[in-house]
Amino acid sequence: MARLERWLVILIALHSAAVGLFLVALPEWSAITLGGWSQVAPAFFPRQAGVFHLVLAVGYLIEYFQYRGITLLVTAKCIATVFLLASTLAGGVPWIVPASGLGDGLMGISIILVRRWRASSERAWPR
Repeated sequence: MARLERWLVILIALHSAAVGLFLVALPEWSAITLGGWSQVAPAFFPRQAGVFHLVLAVGYLIEYFQYRGITLLVTAKCIATVFLLASTLAGGVPWIVPASGLGDGLMGISIILVRRWRASSERAWPR
């Protein structure tokens, strides 16, 4: 279970880092071509979002590998899910917004479930 949890945290961090790198390096392509937005002006805002994704990815890894924690990851995914799905309900957003909300929600739920599964299996089978 510990190995599964570790790899899940790494994969979620890699996802956030990839999103961040695309937004920083290719803001117009990321937001317009891939994301479905009609325009992005100025490019500062997608780049800022990209840096934010990179900071979160690093934070996920630091918290996990220093403290075995997932609080930052779960909190960020919960807030992102609520924001993205509320924005979808408000209307006027491209397909990437509800898809990202769903993806963030699934990532958050998956790490919570794996953590609970790991905790219950460690209690059931002491070493």
